Amino acid sequence: MPRTAVIDAATPRSHLPFSPAVRAGDLVFVSGQASVDETGQIVTDTFAGELARSMANVERILAAAGGSLDDVVQVRCYLGRWADRDEFNRLYPQYFATPYPARTTTAGGIGDLKFEVDVVAHLPIEGADR
Repeated sequence: MPRTAVIDAATPRSHLPFSPAVRAGDLVFVSGQASVDETGQIVTDTFAGELARSMANVERILAAAGGSLDDVVQVRCYLGRWADRDEFNRLYPQYFATPYPARTTTAGGIGDLKFEVDVVAHLPIEGADR
């Protein structure tokens, strides 16, 4: 199955060798998004602030692919500290509605970041045979 990178002027950049997202058929795989600005520089903030910036990056990438958070079917969340899980669970419904996407949440191993997220979205190709 062919794959194409999802990149436009609105997608955040990284200095690392990966695409912000890759489309393969009806699926869009968004790479891990942290609290970075448009140039890929880390922006340190509170947990809630880093979560908000990370999710805004995901939203911009999905929009570039023709979708939104409503199209997400799987979410993988990485917390810098497990102690932030209660705040995370309170904030999560601001971004995703029921039925919630499948989700995995883990903590640690993301350096100085407080939050990182990657998602898989289902975006049917218009006009494709079903």
